[in-house]
Amino acid sequence: MVGDSGAVVDVDAVAAELYGLRPEEFTAARDAHAAAARKAGQRAEAKRIAALRRPTLAVWAANRLARADADQAQHLLEIGQGLREAHRTLSGEDLRKLSHHQHVVIAAMAGEARRLAGEAGQDLSPGAQHEVEQILRGVLADPDAAEDWARGVLAKAPPRAVGFAEVAPEPGTAPRPQQHEPKPTRKPKPVPEPVPEPEPEPEPKPVPEPEPEPEPKPEPEPAADTKGAERASREAERAEEALARAETERAQARTGLGVLDEEIGRLEERLSRARAERERLAATAEDADRRHREAAREAKAARAEARAAARKARRR
Repeated sequence: MVGDSGAVVDVDAVAAELYGLRPEEFTAARDAHAAAARKAGQRAEAKRIAALRRPTLAVWAANRLARADADQAQHLLEIGQGLREAHRTLSGEDLRKLSHHQHVVIAAMAGEARRLAGEAGQDLSPGAQHEVEQILRGVLADPDAAEDWARGVLAKAPPRAVGFAEVAPEPGTAPRPQQHEPKPTRKPKPVPEPVPEPEPEPEPKPVPEPEPEPEPKPEPEPAADTKGAERASREAERAEEALARAETERAQARTGLGVLDEEIGRLEERLSRARAERERLAATAEDADRRHREAAREAKAARAEARAAARKARRR
């Protein structure tokens, strides 16, 4: 942030801090950083900070995974690089091996993300864990998203990837398939003329010999209906956001309950002191009443004694 010297805000450092927070803590912290930057006169930086997107629960878990194990994150990025290279060179064998390996690695990493989220006090549902897997697959196919994820600052899930078919060969890099010399086509057999003299049947077109089958490509994952997948993705994101809001409300409610409990405790303590003071005053009042009664009796007796003495004096 901005120091006393008025240095420019380090937006990358702020982003690294924010995306390390739990989703329900993100917005308040982001707004505080943006306000501090504006107050320091760093309007451009404040605008960039304010534009930082609150991560979903699954994106937060994926970021936490990358932060916790940089070596494993780098390993996944290397798998993605290998898959892109194999696709560009049309290496079917490499694609098959890497595709299988990435499934194993991603499943293990998603399980680790769930464990890490639990350690941070955030339960990750099976649906959210599946979202983490989809994010990691998207990271494989998107170098920009991969860079953000490796630094633990991924803001949103990359586009959904189905297998690795979406990684198209770069222009000019894919070798052309080997050309095979076509074998001579067989000449069609002559069509015998029937006894009547109809028009001769058209000569059949030559049938080319089938080319050798190309090297098999890895079997892609079954593609889901695109619109349905997008709709499900939006619904999942809305559900994650609703869950995050509910968690925030629950945390706020618990905080409010804690404040009320403290206030109740203070009031109960005051009430206890007031009751003790009341009992003390009641005892004091009772003692004063007793002394008053005794004084009244003594005064009455003194008055009677004085009257008796006066009568005796008059008789003399």
